[in-house]
Amino acid sequence: MSLEDLTSQIRDRVGNHSPIEAIIKFDFDEDGVVRIDGKVSPTVVDNENSEADCTIKTTLETFAAIAKGEQNPQMAFMMGKLRVEGDMSLAMQLGSILG
Repeated sequence: MSLEDLTSQIRDRVGNHSPIEAIIKFDFDEDGVVRIDGKVSPTVVDNENSEADCTIKTTLETFAAIAKGEQNPQMAFMMGKLRVEGDMSLAMQLGSILG
């Protein structure tokens, strides 16, 4: 899965109004970032690497497995495959977007 494909999929899932009124960034290291800005209307989903209320650091591969339901996000976190920086409560709400 490419970063462009992932960005498009997240944009489709989030729609114009994110249920989370915060900026969440998925950081895929060298592969880039996907940022969801739920503080604006309509919601912006882009690849801008800027400040966020919550940053999820993982690989594209792990993220794709989580999105497909092949990897449990809590297990990925416990195994060190996924790290959260910033507001952990926002990370817990991501099921409403990625579900």
